[in-house]
Amino acid sequence: MSRYLYLVRHGEQLDAEHGLPDGPLSPRGVRQAEAIADRLSGVPFDAAWTSPLERAQETAQIIGSRLPALTIQPHTLLMDCIPSGPTPDLPHAFEAFFGGITEEEIAAGEAQMTDATAEWIAPAREDRHELLITHNFVIGWFVRETFGAAPWRWLGVNQANCGLTIIRVRSAKPAVLVTHNDLGHLPPELRTGLSVEQPY
Repeated sequence: MSRYLYLVRHGEQLDAEHGLPDGPLSPRGVRQAEAIADRLSGVPFDAAWTSPLERAQETAQIIGSRLPALTIQPHTLLMDCIPSGPTPDLPHAFEAFFGGITEEEIAAGEAQMTDATAEWIAPAREDRHELLITHNFVIGWFVRETFGAAPWRWLGVNQANCGLTIIRVRSAKPAVLVTHNDLGHLPPELRTGLSVEQPY
């Protein structure tokens, strides 16, 4: 039996460059959400969940409007968070990232992702397809968990807005990464959210 997790990062947030913690989608973010909805239209989903933050909720509403048979529920375990803090083996290049992050934020993120891993990176009793609309760091953590990599390794695992990552959780074998940050449904002008521009 296999459990397929379809991980989608929310669409581009309006005025994200101004450092706002949350907000509605930009016009481009709306187009991104429409494109991923069309991409997922043939998947026989058994369940769908979204982060309760506004940019993810709006992405979920657009997807839901194009997939009317799908009910998408908010889930706090998919909130944006800091999945782990600095460790002795953390490369120096990443140390500055944690400069403005509190111990409380790290502890909350670690607890959240421990519960999220237990919730979704767990075998199902039957084949299942589940949609999770969430955030870059959360997806990075799921990918890190799939490979059993060091805790800090979610850093640098970047997902574009409305990129698609699929993880297959198997009952008797380790989970596998089917695809990461697939952007085939997005034309070049809609590919945003990556810290380094991709040469497409």
